[in-house]
Amino acid sequence: MYSVETLIKEQKATIVDVRTPAEFMGGHVEGSINIPLNELPARLDEIKAMKKPVVLCCASGNRSGQATYFLKQNGIDDCYNAGSWLDVNYYKNN
Repeated sequence: MYSVETLIKEQKATIVDVRTPAEFMGGHVEGSINIPLNELPARLDEIKAMKKPVVLCCASGNRSGQATYFLKQNGIDDCYNAGSWLDVNYYKNN
C-alpha cells in the first residue's frame, strides 16, 4: 500500500483538482485535471475511465474530501483525498 505522498511523487496516480475553473486557472498541479466538485456526478464515467488511483485535491482539503466520499459511494474505491493542491504540488516537485 502506497501513501498518497508516494503515489504523487512516483506519478502513479491521476490527479484531479475539484476547485472551480477560475481557481484552477490561478494555479494548479502540472498535469492535473480540473473537474469542479459540482460536475462530479455528470462526469462519473469519465473518472471511472481514468488511470487509478485517483488523487483528489482542492484549496484546503474540504471539497476534495467531499469528492472522495462521493466517488467511493459510486464504486470508485481507489481514490484518495490529498488535501490542498499546494501540498500535492510540493510532493510532486520534491
